[in-house]
Amino acid sequence: MSQPLLPIVSIVLGALILLFGRRLFWLFVAVVGFWMGVELTPYLLQHPPPWLGIVVALLLGVIGAALAFILQKLAIAISGFVVGGYLVVTLLHLPPQQSWIAFLIGGILGAILLLVLFDWALIFFSAMAGAGIIVRHVHAPTIETMLFLGLAILGIVFQAALLGRRRPS
Repeated sequence: MSQPLLPIVSIVLGALILLFGRRLFWLFVAVVGFWMGVELTPYLLQHPPPWLGIVVALLLGVIGAALAFILQKLAIAISGFVVGGYLVVTLLHLPPQQSWIAFLIGGILGAILLLVLFDWALIFFSAMAGAGIIVRHVHAPTIETMLFLGLAILGIVFQAALLGRRRPS
């Protein structure tokens, strides 16, 4: 996969987890792993070649998907931790040097929420993660917050409607 395709692939994957993150739990965990790889590679290595970031991201995505199938509770906790931490750091607009404590606290809360309130927390986190991934690659700074909120609400409402259809009345 070439670097110019990364935004397109990210937007498509973001849209899938925005709308179907609860139903496609394994995809949600895989996308979170992929996204974590893309975000962390530049911090782990100084000036990594673009292909290395993609390889690390794909590897973490495959590991995430495998965890979702084999060790579901562990995959749930890890995904909740990553998304919860990312949401707290993003909402507080903290610089990287000061964000690790907020990430840790948000991550722990996210993991607990996802383990305790699985369906609704998964809907919330997958909608937030999907909206975040999409907004990050759309490059619309003047409407970024409104776009994020609109997409997140759309994802939550859409997935809640799917959840409601699944359960008998």
